[in-house]
Amino acid sequence: MNGNIVKIESEETLFKMVSSLIENSRKHIAKTISATTVSTYYEIGHYVVEYEQQGCLRASYGKQVVKNLSDRLTKQYGRGWSVATLTNCRKFYVAYKKSDAMHTISASANSVCNAPEIQKFSLSWNHYQVLMRIDDLAERNFYEIEAQKQNWDYRWLRRQVASSLYERIALSRDKSEVFRLALEGQTVEKTSDIIKSPISLEFVGLKPDESYSESKLENAIISKIQKFLLEMGKGFLFEARQKRFTFDEDNYYVDLVLYNRLLQCYVLIDLKIDKLTHQDLGQMQMYVNYFDRYVKQDFEKPTIGILLCKEKNDALVELTLPKDANVYAAAYQLYLPDKALLQAKVKEWIEEFEENEEIKKLEED
Repeated sequence: MNGNIVKIESEETLFKMVSSLIENSRKHIAKTISATTVSTYYEIGHYVVEYEQQGCLRASYGKQVVKNLSDRLTKQYGRGWSVATLTNCRKFYVAYKKSDAMHTISASANSVCNAPEIQKFSLSWNHYQVLMRIDDLAERNFYEIEAQKQNWDYRWLRRQVASSLYERIALSRDKSEVFRLALEGQTVEKTSDIIKSPISLEFVGLKPDESYSESKLENAIISKIQKFLLEMGKGFLFEARQKRFTFDEDNYYVDLVLYNRLLQCYVLIDLKIDKLTHQDLGQMQMYVNYFDRYVKQDFEKPTIGILLCKEKNDALVELTLPKDANVYAAAYQLYLPDKALLQAKVKEWIEEFEENEEIKKLEED
């Protein structure tokens, strides 16, 4: 028993402490049930695949086996063991099976009692139903890591997969860093790590073909600020909209002021629905300079400025701003990007990188 003396001075304190214990207990039980459920589904898929392989079943007969199993399980355990569920168990195991070895199962009853140790999973079954449909292993690993680290529910995970988050981050990074995504997820260590393009704003509810103003776009983003911060990436906090500052008796307004706690710096965002101009870039550079000189504290990193526009122009940015400027242009879309197109681009980048690495090795030899 815990020998520590706990002072409970009022009934209200007693209620809060007991409530906290109950809530924590429920969360722990829910996580345990979820992990056990996922592991059970994995092993069910394992058994089905093993039986199919040992019996060399034809596809049509394999379907009948799943149907018969479903009928018997439903009769004994009730609802929840449909053909669809068992088929998903099989798909789940095939997607996540260990590549180095396959467990074998004897037909005897004792083998079920001595089943191999189940694989541990940290997400819910709903999460894995999304993940197991991702064929590319590197992409799937990335989303699994991010879902765990960012505590995404399965709906947001599904949205991130549909919005091609993996490809958009990969294309905004140096080619040599793409491989880190599958091992570590999205790391935020420097300014460029928070930049991705396009930024998908399909959740704000504006139609790509409708007429809207910058203020309407801003209002739509504010109404969905939680989703906007999640779309922007890790570590973002919202501070203000239309943040006013006065300089030389003139008033200026920054559309959105965010703060990134991982980089420890302000992130200023201006929304542009028209073509990006050098005046826009110059204005953002002025905003960044003001925050660096009059707002940020000594321990904080330099301010970042992002111009969120319909079409970015990297050549204009490079020509207008000095090389060390902390100002970036990022395109936004009011619809989900073409996943196949982005996947093709990532593949092209990786192939080019690997080809260059091979050339380097040949030159060194």
